[in-house]
Amino acid sequence: MVSLSRGIRADEMPSVPARRRPAPNGPPAFADRAEAGERLGAALRESVEEFKVHHLERPVVFAIPRGGVAVAAGVARCLDASLEVIVVRKIGHPQAPEFGLGAIAEGGEPVFDDEVLAEAGLGAADLAAVVERERAELARRVSVYRGAGPGDRPDGGLAIVVDDGLATGVTARAALRAVAGRLGAGQNRAVRTVLAVPIAAQGSLEAINAEADEVVTVVTARRLRSVGEWYVDFGQLTDADVLTLLAEGQP
Repeated sequence: MVSLSRGIRADEMPSVPARRRPAPNGPPAFADRAEAGERLGAALRESVEEFKVHHLERPVVFAIPRGGVAVAAGVARCLDASLEVIVVRKIGHPQAPEFGLGAIAEGGEPVFDDEVLAEAGLGAADLAAVVERERAELARRVSVYRGAGPGDRPDGGLAIVVDDGLATGVTARAALRAVAGRLGAGQNRAVRTVLAVPIAAQGSLEAINAEADEVVTVVTARRLRSVGEWYVDFGQLTDADVLTLLAEGQP
């Protein structure tokens, strides 16, 4: 597997107008997710052209809801690609749900951050109830975003998984595994997976090597306390927002 981070490093970012509030590691890199998607799509063009040499089909962009859909919509337009969702849910600590220990994607099994899990003194069995709750929420969101159908299953090709940022990487790992399974990787199908994010933590890029054939970013940060600090506008999306973006992204 090869990981290629294309773009500028956080400590090489040019100055920006003072109207943008400062972030701990410098000024925000993106005005909002829409701008991030346009810049990420431009960075992806070269990769897509390289894959076309191998006669792979038209790329499919898989967005991780909710925030990733706003980024992926711009990517799909830039690449003239179809837009899908791959629904992923965080697996939180039983007593502190916001403290993520892993993630689970539709059609996949739980993926845990083993180091964080060990630090919390927990095992996978301790999170069984949390996993079941998140499976139920996964099913609800899949039903909302895709309806009763299972979604298209292209015969192999190039799958681009998009989120609004890469922090620990556990959500991306779950999504990439689920997408590879959905497209039939390992079943004599030519499947190439690309993870594309506007901002990524440098340490997490190294860990994602085993999951994607390529990783494309706009900015790589040596320290990433939160994805939101790299955006001026990082407002939360609703299910209605996601549905609108998906409808606009259909051919």
